[in-house]
Amino acid sequence: MKEHRYTLKLTWTGNLGQGTKSYTSYSRHYVYSAAGKPDLTGSSDPSFRGDPSCYNPEDLLVGILSSCHMLWFLHLCSVNHIVVEKYEDNPTGIMMEENEGHGKFKEVVLCPLVTISAGDRVKAELLHQEAHRFCFIANSVNFPVRCEPQIVII
Repeated sequence: MKEHRYTLKLTWTGNLGQGTKSYTSYSRHYVYSAAGKPDLTGSSDPSFRGDPSCYNPEDLLVGILSSCHMLWFLHLCSVNHIVVEKYEDNPTGIMMEENEGHGKFKEVVLCPLVTISAGDRVKAELLHQEAHRFCFIANSVNFPVRCEPQIVII
């Protein structure tokens, strides 16, 4: 078994001069940074006083599930002689917030639209199931991640 480590730096950039003196006295902005990679600016969801122009943790969770699935799918297609020409996904995550303010994701649904120029449509659909089985991120969350793919042949 191999072990992989991932590190980054998270810096809160939202001190508006008073720190967290009150719920409204600070910004929810932060920056992810990692060696050799561009910074990624984030905030909280607008429902929680965040900046709607920034990615929030919930966006990123849905995005990483989608991208992990895509990367496995592309790999599996390449070794199964299915030529993918285009891949787009419009995933949706549903988070439930409790009255006390805490919450959790109920599910994420991946909706990849895949265009192939060579290979079998049925095999491509089955490879989505395989990709889901291999996805490190989907295997790490405690809620369902469903995949509803569409395959187009050109």
